[in-house]
Amino acid sequence: MKELGYFVYQIYPKSFLDTTGNGIGDINGIRKKLRYIKGLGFDYIWLTPMYVSPQKDNGYDVADYRKIDPLFGTEHDFDMLIKEATELGLQVMMDMVFNHTSDQHQWFQKALSGDQHYQEYYIWSESPTTWESKFGGGAWEYAPSVGKYYLHLFDKSQPDLNWENENVRKEIYDIVNYWIKRGVKGFRFDVINLISKRYPLVNGEGDGRLEYTDGPRIHEFLTDLRTNTFASDESILTVGEMSSTSITACCKYAGPKRDELDSVFHFHHLKVDYLDMNKWSKDHFDFEMLKDLFKTWQLAMQDAEVVDTLFWSNHDQPRIASRFIAATNAEEQLRKNKMIAMMMYLMRGISYIYQGEEIGMENLKVTSIDDLVDVESINYYNASTDSIADKLAILSQKSRDNGRTPMQWNASGGFSDSTPWLKQNENFTSINVDSQLTDTDSTYSFYQQIINLKKNDNVLIYGKIEFIDDPKLLIYTRTLAGVTYMVITNVWNEEIAYPAKFKNVIINNGCELSGEVIKILPFGSLLIEV
Repeated sequence: MKELGYFVYQIYPKSFLDTTGNGIGDINGIRKKLRYIKGLGFDYIWLTPMYVSPQKDNGYDVADYRKIDPLFGTEHDFDMLIKEATELGLQVMMDMVFNHTSDQHQWFQKALSGDQHYQEYYIWSESPTTWESKFGGGAWEYAPSVGKYYLHLFDKSQPDLNWENENVRKEIYDIVNYWIKRGVKGFRFDVINLISKRYPLVNGEGDGRLEYTDGPRIHEFLTDLRTNTFASDESILTVGEMSSTSITACCKYAGPKRDELDSVFHFHHLKVDYLDMNKWSKDHFDFEMLKDLFKTWQLAMQDAEVVDTLFWSNHDQPRIASRFIAATNAEEQLRKNKMIAMMMYLMRGISYIYQGEEIGMENLKVTSIDDLVDVESINYYNASTDSIADKLAILSQKSRDNGRTPMQWNASGGFSDSTPWLKQNENFTSINVDSQLTDTDSTYSFYQQIINLKKNDNVLIYGKIEFIDDPKLLIYTRTLAGVTYMVITNVWNEEIAYPAKFKNVIINNGCELSGEVIKILPFGSLLIEV
């Protein structure tokens, strides 16, 4: 399972680097930074959608799956990106959004105009269910020209595709094969486990998610997708984003026979700061839940020989540097940045690191709803009855736009020569790439060290993982061929002592060693051979 050693760098193109001066990142900005990414040790770059789109949901509302949006550059720019990345030993992974299209896609426009063929590409009802949209409100919208309601599990501008229709599936196969021919070597499938709905459509429990999550034909659909597309090239890496899924389902999606996907994204560990599973809550952290989730998922996937995914951040998540327990000063924050890298990326699985994580980019302090453009955040703000101050405080912790603020390249910001499309975090003067490149004690240097260490050590790639129970620390071991490493991490802003015998210290991040006792400073961490 060579995939266990892969590192993938996720790029949100709109916020990566602007080379045209319009305040929006572009393909040529990515091209300019390929050597930077390769220098960190990555194998892949994953690009969030750059297709033609009205940008109602920042590109996840696709209007044309085969065309690069001029907002990001030209078709030639993209082809050169593929070429230059390949020459550096970087493969390109594209984001595929196949649960829904934009309402501006020609398929949906034809459906609205009365074309029966294309109406069958979507899901309609004269008596809609009580399902709720992931972005708030109902999941059905009335289309007067059709005289029926269409399903949208996300924004009303994102009608769900009808995967029961064989013509839809064939269209999707053609799209994937089109990008394979253009040199794409990886695919991330957006909310792919929602494509099989349960028929007949009924209200179900709560928000209705049990009626469309991990549905009855999902494994058939994914097997056929693979058979008709990427099965022809075993070097292509695939990962599916799974919404509200289970371990059992994930072990089927990415089973060792690999007749569906290579790996899956699951998000349970990123809900440990949701009070009573409510995303829009603040100042909460359930450490026991985090430990239990890591242990449960890692061991289950290990036993099933499934490739897990390791990640803290992405375009839909607030910044991990700002989550859980807050650091009280810059020294603690630096240790925290390093600790969260060591905790996650030395576990078993493919590692996905999001742009800016490698320099410790932090959440935006939201001072006004005008600071944000995220549809989910705006919907929450408008619907919530909390005070404005409380809503802004919660958005400062939980808004998806926290992960979308422009990349901080230098002490002047470095993202664009004009006003960025989204407010840039004002701490770019102190947190930026240029200030960390030559600093051997920086967050950047630590990520580079972790990546290169793991890629060159089979114990950390293939070694068996086991977890050690401790009331205050998160500890696990990796073992292969008689060699055992131990990873010890302190997620708290307090000093903790831990007794341990060891043969060798591999990485020491804020620990004092005295005999057989390790004193771990706030947010400290340690990698040792035992």
